[in-house]
Amino acid sequence: MDRYDLICLGCGPAGEKAATQAAYFGRRVAVIERAHAPGGAMVNTGTIPSKALRETAVMCSAFRRRPIPGLRVEFGGHLSIAGFMAQRHLIQQEEHDRIESSFDRHGITVVNGHGRIVDPHTIEVTRDDGPTARLSADFILVATGSSPVRPEHIPFHLPGVVDADGILELEHMPRSLAIVGGGVIGCEYASIFAEIGVAVTLFEPRESILPFIDGDCRDVLLRSMRGAEIDVRLNTAVQSVSESKVGGVLVTDSTRRAESFDVLLWAAGRSGNTRDIGLENVGLIPDKRGLLAVDGTFRTSVPSIYAAGDVIGPPSLTSVSMEQGRVAACHMFGLHFKREVARTFPIGLYTIPPVAMVGLGEQEAAKQGHEVIVGKAPYRLNARGRMYRDNEGLLKLVFDRSSRRLLGAAMVGEQATELIHLAQSIIHAGEGIDYLINACFNYPSISELYKYAAYAALQAIHVGEQRLAA
Repeated sequence: MDRYDLICLGCGPAGEKAATQAAYFGRRVAVIERAHAPGGAMVNTGTIPSKALRETAVMCSAFRRRPIPGLRVEFGGHLSIAGFMAQRHLIQQEEHDRIESSFDRHGITVVNGHGRIVDPHTIEVTRDDGPTARLSADFILVATGSSPVRPEHIPFHLPGVVDADGILELEHMPRSLAIVGGGVIGCEYASIFAEIGVAVTLFEPRESILPFIDGDCRDVLLRSMRGAEIDVRLNTAVQSVSESKVGGVLVTDSTRRAESFDVLLWAAGRSGNTRDIGLENVGLIPDKRGLLAVDGTFRTSVPSIYAAGDVIGPPSLTSVSMEQGRVAACHMFGLHFKREVARTFPIGLYTIPPVAMVGLGEQEAAKQGHEVIVGKAPYRLNARGRMYRDNEGLLKLVFDRSSRRLLGAAMVGEQATELIHLAQSIIHAGEGIDYLINACFNYPSISELYKYAAYAALQAIHVGEQRLAA
């Protein structure tokens, strides 16, 4: 039996980073991965594929989105599904190469096959070609990720019914697409396919899409989605799905309206990949969503077994999963290097336009006892924003009135998922209005919105003080 310091069960973002972190500090590490390529959902079915498709879609619509006076350019060709997926396949392969190169460089052993925990220190691997092997280690990290939820009443056997994994395996470009679920996955794919001319209908049983994001940013996104001719149906659930007599899929919603679509994407929920990995052999019981409970060091109730990434539940962000894997490895081996995941981390939604947030929202800050002051800066008053032809974009900053410290930020518009990191840094540094007003930004730049949002907050403070004085 081969012996290691650490075995990572799963090679998604948490498994990859835990493995390389431990190997960097001289530990002997093995990674068990049942897929034929590394990267988990991050590379193969989730983060990388959807964002690559988004960039392809945005390129195809660039001149429509940003018309140039005196110049008329139209995308007139038919976009095949193969052409649409080409860049995604290229970037996936480059990510596979990066991970494999990193493992080689760090001396990490990769074992392909289905791993099952036998005892607190042993995993048995069944390879695709039949033979089994046993590996043992001081520590095991469960990093098996998550998969789309597939309700029993939805006929996924029909060729036109897919989940978030299956949408990447379409054989033909759909003319019409129904999406069930107004969460991150549903809204991202709705934006992507609408951008290339597919007729998209989004069904959301709740009162609004993306209930966790800032309300002002959500309003902008919803207007933009409807402006892109996405039929967003709120308070509308899908009651039944069946094969359509005219081809495709027949969808009946809660208003008893029945329509046919080429494809239906079910994007309502994910569950942890904890079935058939031997958890019962060590007394670990996942919850009803297949998620494992861990402590602040990502250790389960079994001292030698840790878990990280989507398999432990929210926030289920690739960036956070990476950090969880690194922190778990440091705690396993007593490395005084990374002891906790950053408490303030950004959230990015790669819709069209993108949305990003960090820190406290307006209501959350008020609940924590802060006297909140808000500053807003619209893209339409920013020179770079006008160059982007983004008339709807918005930066919203949340400050504490007395200290003037930045508590949180929300942003919707071009480059939002990049620019949010400035707010992250300012929050971490304990800075706020005064820093932003005194800072000098490139001109023209979207970053300059931070200065004007700070001025708007300062003006609100002075108006409030004048009212009190009066």
